Amino acid sequence: MGPRGLILLERLCANATADPGCGPVTVHAIDPTPPGAGRVWRTDQSPQLLMNTVAEQITVFTDASVVCAGPVVPGPNLYEWAQALTAARRDAPRPDDLGAADEHADFGPDRAYPDDILREAGELGPNSYPTRPFYGHYLRWAFRRAVRTAPPHVTVRVHRDTAVALEELGGQQLLRLAGGDRILLDAVVLAQGHLPTAPDRAPTAPDRAPTATGGGPATTRATTAPAGGRRLPPGNPAEVDTTAIAPGEPVAVRGLGLAFFDYLTLLTQGRGGVFEQRADGRLDYRPSGREPRLYAGSRRGLPYRARGENQKELGERHRPLLLTGPTIRALRERAAARGDVRFRRDVWPLIAREVEIVYYRTLLSGRAAPAEALNGFLRACLYSPAHLPLPEPLLRRHGITADAQWNWRLVETPYDEQALRGRREFGRWLVEHLDRDATAARGGNVDDPVKAALDALRDLRNEIRQVVDHAGITGHSYREELTGWFSPFNAGLSIGPPGRRIAELAALVRAGVVTPLGPGMRVATAPRHDGFLVSSAAVPGPAIAVTTLIEARIQDPDVRTTADRLLRGLLETGQAAPYRIPDPDGGHHETGALAVTERPSRLVDARGRVHPRRYALGVPTEGVHWATAAGVRPGVDSVTLGDADAVARALLDSAARHHADRMEALAR
Repeated sequence: MGPRGLILLERLCANATADPGCGPVTVHAIDPTPPGAGRVWRTDQSPQLLMNTVAEQITVFTDASVVCAGPVVPGPNLYEWAQALTAARRDAPRPDDLGAADEHADFGPDRAYPDDILREAGELGPNSYPTRPFYGHYLRWAFRRAVRTAPPHVTVRVHRDTAVALEELGGQQLLRLAGGDRILLDAVVLAQGHLPTAPDRAPTAPDRAPTATGGGPATTRATTAPAGGRRLPPGNPAEVDTTAIAPGEPVAVRGLGLAFFDYLTLLTQGRGGVFEQRADGRLDYRPSGREPRLYAGSRRGLPYRARGENQKELGERHRPLLLTGPTIRALRERAAARGDVRFRRDVWPLIAREVEIVYYRTLLSGRAAPAEALNGFLRACLYSPAHLPLPEPLLRRHGITADAQWNWRLVETPYDEQALRGRREFGRWLVEHLDRDATAARGGNVDDPVKAALDALRDLRNEIRQVVDHAGITGHSYREELTGWFSPFNAGLSIGPPGRRIAELAALVRAGVVTPLGPGMRVATAPRHDGFLVSSAAVPGPAIAVTTLIEARIQDPDVRTTADRLLRGLLETGQAAPYRIPDPDGGHHETGALAVTERPSRLVDARGRVHPRRYALGVPTEGVHWATAAGVRPGVDSVTLGDADAVARALLDSAARHHADRMEALAR
């Protein structure tokens, strides 16, 4: 009952309201943490941790853009909810429209929300980055609204527990909970979200630690490495215990994505450090003295790019010019007929040209190019073969010099040989790179050519999913080109942190709190020390001894290595199976996803049989679907909402038939 379960519940209630003939329905919502927010978005985590999406681009509700068979029932996005919360606080102490009375059990009889949440609601702008606890409160409110507004024939029962086993019993589903309860059901939807990894099944066991699977939020603790150092395994930084890391202790952080920035915040601002703004807009860092010494690196050696400050209107996005509906249908038809569609050859050139077009259109618009010239340039881009570079004469004719041309190689590896001469040189180069990135982010995702182009990558997620989901590309291509290359490359460019976080990192490097290692980070156990030796394969310099290694990443979802008892049981008994993507030569790639059908996402067992009453949504299906962890954005026809609506309607259709059969039996 995290966000995916919540969205499904809302769709169940909406469809049941529109069709009261489905008969009485009882929904059992099962989660050891408060429903709606779930474990990841729980409301008691650090308020210093931010989302990486602006407030008005976050929702759990349908709108007019969503193509689905069920009714559209609008609801507030996160920013609109914050506005309503602020207005309700000002105008009435207990507003029914916000469900404040339902909150009293959580926060006492005199108020509905804690002071820091009310304060954030009043200060939040549409393009602000909310705190994670704030989003958690929104999700919990949305759950209460769904329950409160459910039609009379729908009952919701909450079980603060964990499902551990599922079996068939006389045509029904018997679900066992960790606390001992057994529930007899007509249908089950698996929406567990991010899955804990079993240490005995992990690819490299020393990197993993046991994760709790029930009874409340998990806390990941350090494992002891063979050399005596601490190793914090992959996981949500909000759930990791870092209290044992001492002030001044040398600590290596492997990974420079979103989890890295969370650790950075917890170990600097979270320990009393303060950022101060300079007159030129850059930041300085004033340490508290409680920070560890951080040595940071990754395979690419570069942090995620900052998100451009949002300048887009609600629902505004780049509308595909090449990766259009007819193109997607043609690729899907070819995949069905021949099974030979490859991402790098057939899909990436279209994505790359879309991004380049956005870059050049923004660049020329910023130069006030005449409309006729701009339109002519765009037409030439569209007619140029996507797998070839844009013609040099075309670029020169429109005044685009070599230094202003889009260069994918420089986007992926922007450093030069001078930057790689030594650790000090790389650190200086990286600070300049971060300062430039933070400045570009302030330019916005519409006006700055680079940020506008990279935001287009995020805008194209729905189209990319439509191409690659459900074996739209070959198994080899999915493994090597999509998962192995494009997914991390895309993440590093299009889903990065707010620009403020990039400016903070630059300040921390200048202050000597963070030392960047460079590309190709290497980690070895230290034979004569309690810990590890870290270095870079690309930047020369002596290995640095550290006593703690933080794996700053979220564990990749993989049902084959999960510690989730319910899923493990289904897989071990053949009631579920990992999804396989075929290759033209007769082979296949086995992903870590639960095998499911296309909408309405029914579970497929090890013998290829489709279960009519079992469904799966969200992260456990990553590998059938792409980018399942992404949140729901209003106004862009989110695939997540359409998927949930299809499952909800299938459930209610089954319930209606079951009710009709029972009424007919009683009539006899």
